[in-house]
Amino acid sequence: MIRILTVLAACFLMAMPVLAVQPDEILNDPVLEERARDLSKDLRCVVCQNENIDSSHAGMARDLRILVRERLVAGDSDEEVLDFVVARYGDYVLFNPPFKPSTYALWIGPFAVMALGLLGVVLMLTRRPKKIDAKALALSEEEESAVAAMLAEDGKEGPKG
Repeated sequence: MIRILTVLAACFLMAMPVLAVQPDEILNDPVLEERARDLSKDLRCVVCQNENIDSSHAGMARDLRILVRERLVAGDSDEEVLDFVVARYGDYVLFNPPFKPSTYALWIGPFAVMALGLLGVVLMLTRRPKKIDAKALALSEEEESAVAAMLAEDGKEGPKG
């Protein structure tokens, strides 16, 4: 029983997200640290791409976490910190980029691709023949007589096998 509980506890611990923030990065002021953690969750790791910098173990993410904390300690507001990071790395670092001409493709692109796919499906379904013409699939008289002749020949030879 103890072994099962130990294995279950190990599985539970392995399933928990591992935080990448190192103890030397954590600020002494809990309010600033909380703001830094919140900002870090909105910033994309430029190396790992689908991870925020708060959970990424990449060296670049660590540098960004330290940069965010330095800006907060310097007295920047949250928007100023985000503006500073965006000025350096572009809108790509934001998980929720603003809707502006340079990001139209990000916001509209998936819907355009989905609309084109639906249009293709609709065109394919409307161009598909609605009924199968049974007369076109039927054998001609010559083909039927040829089949009947082959069957008659097979019947004369007797069962094979």
